[in-house]
Amino acid sequence: MRPPRLRAAAASPPLPRRRLCTDAAAATSSAASSSPSPPQQGAAQPLSVQFARPLAARGPAVSDDLASNLRALLASSPTHPRAFPLLRSAALQARLPPDALVDAVLSAADAGSPAAAALLSSLLACLSRAARDCSAATAAYARMVARGVVPDAKSRTDLLVVMARGASTADALALFDEMRAKGYHADAMMYDAVMRACVRGGMHGEAVRLFDEMASAGVKPDECVYSLIIAALCKLHDVDRALQVLGEMREAGIRPWDPTYNYMVDALMKAGRMEEALQVKDQMLLAAGKKMDVVLATTLMHGYCLHGEVGKALDLFDEVVRDGLAPTNVTYGVLIKGCDAEGMIDKAYELCRQMIEQGLLSSAYEFNMVIKGLLRDKRWEDAIGLLEVVVDTGVLDVYTYNCLIHWLCKHHKLHEALNVWDKMKEKGVKPSIVTYHSLLLGYCEKGHMDEALKLYSEMPGKGFTPNEVTYTTLMKGYIKKNSFDKAYALLNEMHQHGVSCNDYTYNILINGLCMVNRVCEVDGMLKRFISDGFVPTAMTYNSIINGFVKAGMMGSAFAMYQQMWEKGITPNIVTYTSFIDGYCRTDCCDLAVKLLNDMRRKGIRPDIAAYSAFINGFCKQGNMSYALQFFVLLLKDGLKPNVIVYTSFITGYKNLRMMEEASRFYYSMLKEGIVADTATYTTLIDGFSKAGNVAFALDLYSEMLATGNIPDDKTFTALIHGLCRSGDIDGAKKLLDEMRRLDVAPNIFTYNMLINAYIRDGKLQDAFQLHDEMLNRGVVPDDTTYDILVGLKPVEASPADAENPA
Repeated sequence: MRPPRLRAAAASPPLPRRRLCTDAAAATSSAASSSPSPPQQGAAQPLSVQFARPLAARGPAVSDDLASNLRALLASSPTHPRAFPLLRSAALQARLPPDALVDAVLSAADAGSPAAAALLSSLLACLSRAARDCSAATAAYARMVARGVVPDAKSRTDLLVVMARGASTADALALFDEMRAKGYHADAMMYDAVMRACVRGGMHGEAVRLFDEMASAGVKPDECVYSLIIAALCKLHDVDRALQVLGEMREAGIRPWDPTYNYMVDALMKAGRMEEALQVKDQMLLAAGKKMDVVLATTLMHGYCLHGEVGKALDLFDEVVRDGLAPTNVTYGVLIKGCDAEGMIDKAYELCRQMIEQGLLSSAYEFNMVIKGLLRDKRWEDAIGLLEVVVDTGVLDVYTYNCLIHWLCKHHKLHEALNVWDKMKEKGVKPSIVTYHSLLLGYCEKGHMDEALKLYSEMPGKGFTPNEVTYTTLMKGYIKKNSFDKAYALLNEMHQHGVSCNDYTYNILINGLCMVNRVCEVDGMLKRFISDGFVPTAMTYNSIINGFVKAGMMGSAFAMYQQMWEKGITPNIVTYTSFIDGYCRTDCCDLAVKLLNDMRRKGIRPDIAAYSAFINGFCKQGNMSYALQFFVLLLKDGLKPNVIVYTSFITGYKNLRMMEEASRFYYSMLKEGIVADTATYTTLIDGFSKAGNVAFALDLYSEMLATGNIPDDKTFTALIHGLCRSGDIDGAKKLLDEMRRLDVAPNIFTYNMLINAYIRDGKLQDAFQLHDEMLNRGVVPDDTTYDILVGLKPVEASPADAENPA
């Protein structure tokens, strides 16, 4: 007869999960009906009742009921289909501790029985797959091993996989090694699981160790294991062993997967073994009986680019496109990076345009690379044009905008920088403090200090706290405008806002005082800074010495040099170069030569700046033979002349009206791969304009713009001077309009030359309009201006002759 409690439970419709327990009770009843049972002291409740209780109310009775029900089920059949669902319900719903689950099974079946092994293996697999972490599964496994049960390979594999994901690869590896040490069987799937975890965790050497152990364990690798170990060996740069394993894989009759071949090709390419990489590629295509896909092609392109063979990579790209394959964003990224590394910015630009047209630009990385390349080549208009093409895609980041804004501000393109800034705000890209610093630099370079201060005042409201870079940028702006007192006032503002003043800030102010010709005050300022804790460096003294030198105060410069020694600061090449420059400026080149010899005795090798000072000094004196002698010495010392050296020679010959010699140095400079700068072009333009060859001067101006050099007021003054002297006043007026377009402020000499030309041609109204314009632009007329306008007669000598614009 059925026990009363179980009969009562069966009388009402049970919930689905309770059905397992009533079935177990029924099985118990049928198993017990064949033999008499002892009187019941108190029948056990169904396990489902225990599951329905709050966690705090559950006790050992749950484990006891689980054990009794399992005994009943297994007694009726060692493979009863209800046994594992009951165990799983206890594990996942009742959440019995792992030890209790294992003990309940082993109380129902012997540890060495197939039933126990099967049930516990299923339990281990269940716990491994169901839990978020591996703690329950690990505890259950430990209990099983302690009780003498070895779960099957599949469940142990599940445990190792979840352990590698939830705990660590090292823990999974240690457990696997422990299993192997105990002599537990391991199959290829288990090795694959642990090796995969090792490769994923960067433990490539351990993966190789496990692979080497497989042979002694009698386990044959499958395609998964072979692929994993080849990937690991490639990561370890053991290309020879990877090739060996690839050969073993083919000999075993296993066809490598395409990714395996790709790994191999990539590793060989990176090792510079191009021929072998191409052989593996051919083997892959022959084995698969198909054409090269875009992944393999991209791998080969990457290899070519890594070894500087970008031309071959581009040829392969063309072949891929001809074969109808669609390049991916990775393909374009590899080629753009390769072209950028080789300075092939035109091709990188072309590839970027293709990438954009095909909708493959998914990140700003490649785009930023092309933008930086264009800016290096001074192709800022192309850079802005490229920005306009993709500005609506949402791909661009703050770094993209910062690159453009900083370059434009640094190269006096403030108007264009502000346009990019407006676009940035319009597209909702949040600026960084770098953006603000770049714009501050732009305003300061242009001398627009009011706008700079307005931007500075906006920073805190936008979440950016001004720092030492902010303040030093503003200081340099004021110093450039000869407003040193305003620059110095910022020092107090820094202290008020808790911004630390570093050595760079102090040196900026000391150097600024020298730049505004107030070098006599520098000693007092230096003492004040020292009292604030500033420790002067060689840079500090070099700035002061250079200031005295430029002011022609060589005695004071030498006194500072002695103070430098007294402070224990050793003069360096910059110190000596300043003195050499000063002696050459004051026509004391003999003293400069004596100092040069003294430097050599002290073991100080003159650098390019020292030689430039000598060459520039002799060129200004018109002593070209001595300048050429130092040019030869420069070459003998293994130094390469720079644009400053060549421009000094060009200036020297220009002043001697020897433009043929000046041109010879210019073309020699270009032949050496040295790029002419604004000063070089301005000197040549001035020389040819004064020589009456205005047409060639205009050609040089066009070349200057084409090479990305930005003309300044001296460039325009030289050209306008030449056009006015040749009678082309309309051409000169167009250049004045060009100055406005390029945001270059005309100087007093520019206006005087044009006014003089208008007076000479009898165009009085135009002359007076120019006078009004110069007043509106803040240019103060000088005596020459009024001499021309009051006398209504052109001056005999052009104003530009009185002040050499170059």
